[in-house]
Amino acid sequence: MTDAARESVTSGLEQDKKDGHLSVSHLNPPPSYDLADHPAPTGREEIWRFTPLKRLRGILDGEASDATLTWDTTLPDGVTLTTISQAEAREIGELAPNDRPSALAAELSGGARLIDVPAEAEIAEPIVIRLHGESVDDLVWSQLVLRVGKFATATVVLVHTGSARYSATTSVLVGDGATVNVVSLQDWDDDAVHLGRDSILVGRDAEVKHTAITFGGDVVRLNANVEYAAPGGSAELLGLYFADEGQHLEHRLFADHNQPKTKSNVLYKGALQGEKAHTVWIGNVLIRKVAEGIETYEENRNLVLTDGCQADSVPNLEIETGEIEGAGHASATARFDDEQLFYLRSRGVSEKEARRLVLHGFFNDLIRRVGVPSLEEQLTTTVEEELARNVLKTDQ
Repeated sequence: MTDAARESVTSGLEQDKKDGHLSVSHLNPPPSYDLADHPAPTGREEIWRFTPLKRLRGILDGEASDATLTWDTTLPDGVTLTTISQAEAREIGELAPNDRPSALAAELSGGARLIDVPAEAEIAEPIVIRLHGESVDDLVWSQLVLRVGKFATATVVLVHTGSARYSATTSVLVGDGATVNVVSLQDWDDDAVHLGRDSILVGRDAEVKHTAITFGGDVVRLNANVEYAAPGGSAELLGLYFADEGQHLEHRLFADHNQPKTKSNVLYKGALQGEKAHTVWIGNVLIRKVAEGIETYEENRNLVLTDGCQADSVPNLEIETGEIEGAGHASATARFDDEQLFYLRSRGVSEKEARRLVLHGFFNDLIRRVGVPSLEEQLTTTVEEELARNVLKTDQ
């Protein structure tokens, strides 16, 4: 255990004594709107030790800004988009921020956008929100609440393009028995900085799928947090990322099993190519004493395509009860499988084409689980374009 991790655990235990029970994970600070509870990091903290703070371009300083991203939306019939105050966001059950970027976004956004899907609505077409930034000089704070009523069905796609220094907090409130698919695509320009937190509250017997897909940006640091409002809820957390030269792509997951008979399944896959490409995946599952009969599994796979890359992968399980159905995790980082390449080469496939096929096979099963056909086609094309930048740029 690192010194930073040890300090974090000690701090968490001290907080537990104050609260009288175990309320937080040592990798996830307790939620609070008070910025004093989220001091500016030094880089020694366990939750910040992988992040290049100097490359965040001052986002964590908390400077006020009126800059915004351009919003272009596709809203199927029955879905509404309104602007509400921060107080109203709290009243309808927005999940409080649990890190400094989300706390700053909640305080400085000037209000939240609310997407409302009424109870029992079956929204066949995806709700699409296209967010575009004009310049990395623009500092943008954003607060979004997605509320899906009981027994409703909906798919929401957020697409980020252009450039900005962007910090966002998003709460996904899923009613009892609802089925929700949320996809977040980060296709930023090379200089963008994006700090985001998607926090999901799963209702009784509800099913949620959340997919984070990251290709663009200079530094992208995303959190996906899940907790349960009642027993029976299920969450699937998927992720796909592809880091090029100099990029830092960081994905952090937290599944808080605070109710019995709940499920979570995490699968993230990433590829890296180019000098100083860096990816970070931190997975954490907290199984509380009350969470009997839960099932959880988290998995991260990384494929290193060239020299000079670094992939950090840290799965964690914090278990307070042994009365569970199952819990596990897996993590692997490797280069191309020599046996796979040899098999293809021995059948007349060129090395260049063999590498392309292996990478598509690596990502294909995950892409097919996104659940948005048009986006699945786009992702396949984007993977091809990413390969062309480095691994396939010369004939072999």
